[in-house]
Amino acid sequence: MSVKRALGVAVLALSVALLWLVFQPEAAPAPAREFTSSQQCIACHEQAGAEWSASWHAQAWNDPDVRALSNDFANTDCIDCHAPRPVFETGLGQRVLPRAARRAEGVDCITCHLLPENAGGGVAGTLDDPSAPCRPRALTDLARPELCAPCHDQHKTVEQWRASQWAEQGVDCLDCHMPYRDGDPARGRDHSMHGAHALGLVQRAVELRARRDGARVEVELENVGAGHSFPTDERSRAADLFWRPLAEAGTSSGPWRHLYRFRSPYRDETELTDTLLLAHATHRQRIEAPEAAGAVEVALFFKLTPYWEDPEHPDPERECRLVQRVEVGP
Repeated sequence: MSVKRALGVAVLALSVALLWLVFQPEAAPAPAREFTSSQQCIACHEQAGAEWSASWHAQAWNDPDVRALSNDFANTDCIDCHAPRPVFETGLGQRVLPRAARRAEGVDCITCHLLPENAGGGVAGTLDDPSAPCRPRALTDLARPELCAPCHDQHKTVEQWRASQWAEQGVDCLDCHMPYRDGDPARGRDHSMHGAHALGLVQRAVELRARRDGARVEVELENVGAGHSFPTDERSRAADLFWRPLAEAGTSSGPWRHLYRFRSPYRDETELTDTLLLAHATHRQRIEAPEAAGAVEVALFFKLTPYWEDPEHPDPERECRLVQRVEVGP
């Protein structure tokens, strides 16, 4: 075969290949996958799955505190948000419906990501990929506070955020509770769902200050970092200020003395008032007891369930988590 003929054959073959690439039919979308468990998601999304599995969203149904407070879910109103159907099924901002199956998975991948068939199916994500088994679709709704509101506004948390300066500044739920991994948007968001169980997050929410004014001690607690009231969400949670005289050298400190409680009561607790610390607000309290004339320490403790084992003699160091403490000299 001559060189000229060989070149002609090669050019013809290349032309056919290019035409095939240009006019080949588009790849058919992957068949829709029926999701029956969040374990199906973890197969592809290993890191997010591991973070979610260790989160309190995943434990929403089995959390012993929730079990006790709901009377083992005899209070059926609690089921809606502790084993919910997909948020997109009822709509953003609308109260979710309870599901009957796989309740042990709590608030799972399907709850936040699954899209109903009448909306095209697939899952809400950060990119469009019809070839993937879950057919993700890029939806900005996934990052809106209204996605969290169906459950977390039952106790007015989203409403509190809307009334704050954080909402005006565009700082929302994801910035604090689902930040980018190592602050890098390319690595995606952390699915650990940091919340009230994360002591560091609670500590950054407020600032405790105390100073002496003669024989008295002036105490201040300022809500500097919570995007909502402090504490918020579950009405079972409380934050308490305590104080006690500082012990002399070589002796132990005396018992803690209760100063103030921050908490929003349940509807049936009609004898209590709402004492939540609003976003950006400062609570001021004064210690005027004779024992306050000497050195004292003031501390803020946080408790997920505010029922003392001994209401007359609370032991916050045993029953609560220390958030912040300050010392004031004589």
